[in-house]
Amino acid sequence: MRIAILSRNPKLYSTRRLVEAGTALGHEIKVVDPLLCYMTIASQRPTIHYKGEELIGVDAIIPRIGASITFYGTAVVRQFEMMGIYSVNESVAISRSRDKLRSLQLLARKGIGLPVTGFAHSTKYTNDLMDLAGGAPLVIKLLEGTQGIGVVLAETSKAAESVIEAFRGLKENILVQEFIQEADGADIRCLVIGDKVVAAMKRQGKEGEFRSNLHRGGQASIARLTPEERSTATRAARIMGLNIAGVDLLRSNHGPVVMEVNSSPGLEGIETATGKDVAAMIIQFIEKQARPGRTKTRGKG
Repeated sequence: MRIAILSRNPKLYSTRRLVEAGTALGHEIKVVDPLLCYMTIASQRPTIHYKGEELIGVDAIIPRIGASITFYGTAVVRQFEMMGIYSVNESVAISRSRDKLRSLQLLARKGIGLPVTGFAHSTKYTNDLMDLAGGAPLVIKLLEGTQGIGVVLAETSKAAESVIEAFRGLKENILVQEFIQEADGADIRCLVIGDKVVAAMKRQGKEGEFRSNLHRGGQASIARLTPEERSTATRAARIMGLNIAGVDLLRSNHGPVVMEVNSSPGLEGIETATGKDVAAMIIQFIEKQARPGRTKTRGKG
């Protein structure tokens, strides 16, 4: 098979590992920067060009679309879909998972455990907003934040008011969420492929840090999941319509709660922590699933 990886940087660990795994399994792998693609949108013969040449003969794509290029990146994925080329994660599912509010609404509608969440554009009545999320301590997030950036823990109501007021000055939509204190600064990253959790790691934030992101100094170790945690992770990925997903869970007193569903999960932390060849599993999934014209997404909404 000829597989294109949509990635801006071929040197990134995840991209490099997918190239290595695909090549080892006998496939022809090409890394394509989605921002250097341009398209002809036509009903009879849609095309994609890359660096001055038409991209032809591609059997499947692996989108590794960063949050900062979601709009154009998903347009490129959509163009491949118009051409009948299999995408392991489809454009509508990527867009759906990138919208944090939409994700939470879809997951809540299907009964997935979530932290109690408030959402607002105007933060004029902050006391009522904080009450909706259960009162301080609260986690306050910008909708567009990634890797723990734009996420603040407000331990008191006064601190929460100050943070919300600061975010208001940025004219940003914000989420206010219940703080799951019993998680003790740790979360569980579940790597879902198809209908299975193929690897899971516990990410523990450094001392005094409630965010567990590895980019912020968190430590990773292999995680043993309960049946409920496995079911929650696979259901969350299915609701988003994602075949490949990183589902982040917190262990709360009332069961697992989903924090985020990531359509382009990094592979370095989870492969290192678990010793599993996740990149090869992704390629093997594509081998089984890729068919010309097979572009129907798993989820709805």
